[in-house]
Amino acid sequence: MRLSSLHLSRRRLLECGTLGYLGLNLGGVWRARAAGIAIAHPQPVRSCVLVFLYGGPSQFETFDLKPDAPAEVRGEFQPIATSVPGVRIAEHLPKLARLMDKMAIIRSVTHAARLHDSASIHALTGRPLDGPDRELFAPLAQVHPSHGSVVARLGPNRGADVPFASLPFTFHNVVDVPCQGAGYLGAAFDPLRIEVDPTRRDYQAELLAPPDNMDPGRSASRRVWLREVRPPSSLDPFYEKAYTLLGSEAIRKALDIKCEPDRVRERYGFGAEPVGQGEGGGGGNGAEMAYARPMRGQNLLLARRLVEAGVPFVNVYDCKQQGQNWDAHFKCANQHKTHLLPQFDQGLSALVEDLDERGLLDSTLIVVMGEFGRTPKINNDAGRDHWPDCYSAVFIGGGIQGGALYGASDRVGAYPATDPVTPGDLAATIFWRFGIDPATEVHDQFNRPHRVATGSPLKRLFG
Repeated sequence: MRLSSLHLSRRRLLECGTLGYLGLNLGGVWRARAAGIAIAHPQPVRSCVLVFLYGGPSQFETFDLKPDAPAEVRGEFQPIATSVPGVRIAEHLPKLARLMDKMAIIRSVTHAARLHDSASIHALTGRPLDGPDRELFAPLAQVHPSHGSVVARLGPNRGADVPFASLPFTFHNVVDVPCQGAGYLGAAFDPLRIEVDPTRRDYQAELLAPPDNMDPGRSASRRVWLREVRPPSSLDPFYEKAYTLLGSEAIRKALDIKCEPDRVRERYGFGAEPVGQGEGGGGGNGAEMAYARPMRGQNLLLARRLVEAGVPFVNVYDCKQQGQNWDAHFKCANQHKTHLLPQFDQGLSALVEDLDERGLLDSTLIVVMGEFGRTPKINNDAGRDHWPDCYSAVFIGGGIQGGALYGASDRVGAYPATDPVTPGDLAATIFWRFGIDPATEVHDQFNRPHRVATGSPLKRLFG
């Protein structure tokens, strides 16, 4: 944080806790506020990368280990030291451990949705699915907007060619989960959907492809002609968005990931090709069978390129298909150790270091979360089942107090022991960091008002 706005005596600083280099630790922030000292919050971020770990990663195998719990709870992983004294994470995240001073862990996220579809909707819109907790077996229209759509509608960079992008596919269980678009905000605030080609190892966006190889001059003429002869339509914002994208050279260049030097692409990692038979249960499915698995790290490299191209909000869906993702009901430890964590650790650490080296980390908030966590007790298949009652999320950059721990789970990781955090609180935090008041009301197509977030921002994490 910037310290220019703090006019404190040396004695007052010592009373409130160590400042450290360019920032207070989280305990210092709380002690300072208790002493009546104003802490200036950082400037609003310009961009956010939300990495969604579809399937529900295990907090016990990642960011909230319980080494003193009974064996059936703690599992086989050991905690390792990080760059922040006293903060430990899983041994299979060594690269992220070295970057803990740029990260904050929230260990008390909680909600009530125990099934993937309803939990994903709650996680990515900040609102629970109407009706009972359930999986969806037929398409369902999205109601509330995803976080990126709210930022596209209300954020400070509404004039960006692409205010919201999602990649590298639309994730689904039986059907595409209705939490990835704009909902009642309308199609104009849907993301630019970017698709991965795992064979060619590159990316494309349908809206960026001119129809029938039409040249730019002819495309512009057609745009003028349509304006003159066609009556106003509810599709006008969509057409305008499409034509704007056709002329967006910056976005087109950002998608050309092959222009990155080999050393950079290797830094993010391609990963090994999936083996022919998985171990994950359910007929041989598992994370090692995931669609486009070798591109997991490249997705994060593309996210960096989109941030550089001026895209304010980027969703990265780490896995596409239920059963081939983080849903480790079977051999949870080995699924995480062998197939999930190595690529995650390499790709995410490369993104953090890359943004930092390019001077973009302070203005870019990275949010890492799944739809829920895993059960405290290991099941009879050496796996862990769904557990939304208490799990972890991670914030990186964006003015975060590095090394902070927010909230805590109880002795066996079952329920929040302190500071429970809801998906609505996470949504409110993201919007607040963009300078959007979470209490702002927007109206749906029936002119009904909706507050953009039901929760409260976690302001104590920033300073």
